[in-house]
Amino acid sequence: MRKLEDTYQHKGLRKKLIDSLRTKGITSELVLEAMYNVPRHFFLDSAFDKIAYEDRAFPIAADQTISQPYTVAYQTQLLNVHRGDKILEIGTGSVYQASVLAELGAWVYTIERQRKLYDTNKSFFFKARYPNIKFFYGDGFEGLPAYAPFDKILITAAAPFIPPKLVTQLKTGGLMVLPVNEGDKQRMLRLTKKADGSYDEEWFDYFSFVPMLKGKNN
Repeated sequence: MRKLEDTYQHKGLRKKLIDSLRTKGITSELVLEAMYNVPRHFFLDSAFDKIAYEDRAFPIAADQTISQPYTVAYQTQLLNVHRGDKILEIGTGSVYQASVLAELGAWVYTIERQRKLYDTNKSFFFKARYPNIKFFYGDGFEGLPAYAPFDKILITAAAPFIPPKLVTQLKTGGLMVLPVNEGDKQRMLRLTKKADGSYDEEWFDYFSFVPMLKGKNN
């Protein structure tokens, strides 16, 4: 069993990363504080320990990635998280993004379609620290209708389109943040649901994500 330690060196590297995110345009001090409080190296193989706080994505199991910290900060800032928010996350991955949301005080319902990752995450080492994360194995395009409506929805993979079933699971006035495919890149979208079921769209910067796929992968 790997012993997890958060040393002074880790904290120093994490502070440098947070400072760099601030210079790159992340303005929410709440988001930056949450990301400082979540040790990213805990979510990576020990081989990445020395470089865990570089601002880049790294591979994890099932051919997936742990997102670049700037991307995590960017999406989280757009989501405008409040303590007590009920958030649906599509794409659990390493649980790093879900942990940042939980650190902000949200209730996180997170779906993973990769059975290998879901099984690994069932023994998530931060369960005692974040009892406000609930794990599900399923198809992200279907969402979690039994637990809807949600205050916020976050998609952490490249969506080929805005999933209509997820829009129906969003509260009136709720926000969804997702990267939408535009060729080789994806453009970040934030939509706000209106009372009639339609939504307003706000478009932001371009990113690169792994694709959002339908169904479950055993």
